[in-house]
Amino acid sequence: MAEVASQLFTIKDYIRWTYSQFNHHKLFYGHGTDNAWDEAVHLVLGSLHLPWDFEPSMLDARITHDEAIVILSYVEKRCLDRVPLAYLLGEAWFAGLPFNVDHRVLVPRSPLSEMIQNQFEPWLLEEPTHVLDLCTGSGCIGIATAYAFPYARVDLADISEDALNVARSNVERHYLDDQIKVYQSDLFNDLPKTQYDLILSNPPYVDQEDLDSMPDEFSHEPALGLGSGDDGLDITRRILAQAADYLSPNGVLICEVGNSEFALQESYPEVPFLWLEFEQGGQGVFMLTRDQLKEFEHLFKA
Repeated sequence: MAEVASQLFTIKDYIRWTYSQFNHHKLFYGHGTDNAWDEAVHLVLGSLHLPWDFEPSMLDARITHDEAIVILSYVEKRCLDRVPLAYLLGEAWFAGLPFNVDHRVLVPRSPLSEMIQNQFEPWLLEEPTHVLDLCTGSGCIGIATAYAFPYARVDLADISEDALNVARSNVERHYLDDQIKVYQSDLFNDLPKTQYDLILSNPPYVDQEDLDSMPDEFSHEPALGLGSGDDGLDITRRILAQAADYLSPNGVLICEVGNSEFALQESYPEVPFLWLEFEQGGQGVFMLTRDQLKEFEHLFKA
């Protein structure tokens, strides 16, 4: 690496070299970017604490020795150890907002970000006053929702105390302590009996087959946040069985199940899941109203 550093001088040099390294090592992209070029730009600019939209003429600025060491070490860990870039930088973006992330939480990547930025139109008839982010992880979904609805109370819940420590750091980072409460809870079990207008959840939903074949990058994420039984639906079934008891009369559940969408439809063919569509990509997110959850309660609790 010392030899490399002696041949690279500018921000532009390091971006080009990083891009070449990523292509050579055939990395997987799915933790914030979807291609080698964007990932290379993100790594170099993120290492230098520069924004994406910085002045282009700065690309010819020279990099210091200490800065070069950081960039080169990140490239090495990204290429050889397959560490997701967000963990190297300690930060990920979701719904246009920055969040602290590390190995205790999944890297934010849910298509729910698009819905949050659109304030869930046209699915919510009125602004929610009380929202639950279940299986919150880093807290990104609940925190972004708090920005979307500044007068709503938002609760974050997760079974992992490690994850909640990251979520708390993000609540503090965004100065939302007065609007957001954090609960350690095994789904609904340890939550106060509350009526939510909106329950959001991005629970573990990866089935065993997908879990066994995932790229190496995913091995750095907490297993507790990924797998959920053979068909990926162990946690989702529990959510469906309990959610109605925690929803207000006009409340809705919006839940992400990713590739386990098809297994869910096969498990409950009678249930009219509304599968949401996203302009920016993504799938496997359904919505059910409280009334629908009640109507099919006998199936969910069977």
